[in-house]
Amino acid sequence: MYNLLGICLALAALLIVNALASVLTAAFWRVVSRLTKNWSAATRARLIFVCRTFPMAAALLVIIFFFVPSYIAFEPNQTSEIVSVKLALLALFSAIGIALALWRGFAVWFVTKRLVNDWQTYSETVFLENSPIPAYRINHQFPVVAVVGVLCPKLFVAKQIFDSLNNDELAAVIAHETAHITARDNLKHWLMRICRDVLAIIPLNRSLDKEWTEAIELAADEKAASLRGGAAALDLAQALIKIARLVPAGIKPTMPAGAFLIDGEAESGDALTRRIQRLAQFSERELYFPIWQQRFSSFITWSCFSLLLLVVVMTAADSDVLAAMHGEVEQIVRFLS
Repeated sequence: MYNLLGICLALAALLIVNALASVLTAAFWRVVSRLTKNWSAATRARLIFVCRTFPMAAALLVIIFFFVPSYIAFEPNQTSEIVSVKLALLALFSAIGIALALWRGFAVWFVTKRLVNDWQTYSETVFLENSPIPAYRINHQFPVVAVVGVLCPKLFVAKQIFDSLNNDELAAVIAHETAHITARDNLKHWLMRICRDVLAIIPLNRSLDKEWTEAIELAADEKAASLRGGAAALDLAQALIKIARLVPAGIKPTMPAGAFLIDGEAESGDALTRRIQRLAQFSERELYFPIWQQRFSSFITWSCFSLLLLVVVMTAADSDVLAAMHGEVEQIVRFLS
């Protein structure tokens, strides 16, 4: 009973902490989202990613550093407590959430792997200057420009892209995709998909996913423009317009762990217009985000994370804290009995 009770309590605690953290994160983003509208897209995307993954990270920290040590240290091996129906149901919902999360992660990996293998079969290797990863020319109805894959990403470019874009426009497009590679956006996308359903059936403000997708595209545009100057911003804007005109009606490519320059539905209307307007501002030097700001933002993010982890580890090492944690767990067990 000791082991079964511990497992059920850990699963229930994971569910509860994740739910509370999700509510706090949703409330935080509701307040902060408008304040970040004028931030650089890269900084905003980083903040959204942190908000999106914080609930799961917080839940794991609490379970690993507080619940497990307190349970092992203070719960007697011959406990008389039993797993109640309420506790069992909470543990079951939590287990279902974890299973859904793992399944979603595996499904994204499997679909991505199958898509890459399929596209490579019907494509030819092509040399693209400044592309840091293998590039392939592919025959596809959709005007594909995509970095696909997480650990070993590959760049796929549809044949009609080469026929429609001039050299400068193509170079700007490659710079955009390179920015996705540098930012590890595919890996972040995969992690966000896993975190989405870890709370069983409880969603975590899925609008954050859409905002993050838009933010990383704007961030990649910013990076491409900043590396090659104002002319590159116009080249990329012109490329986006040309590619958008090539999109067939009603056709949308499979979207696994990949960064598509334009994905059809998500890049129609307002989203594409915002990207083009922002690039126009870059070309006129009306929109400028110093590189030091992005580096400073990254430094602050990692410093806060490291400090939080240090505080958690030091606090968890205090026996009084662990005893208090076990006391709270005992209260929860009585409430669920």
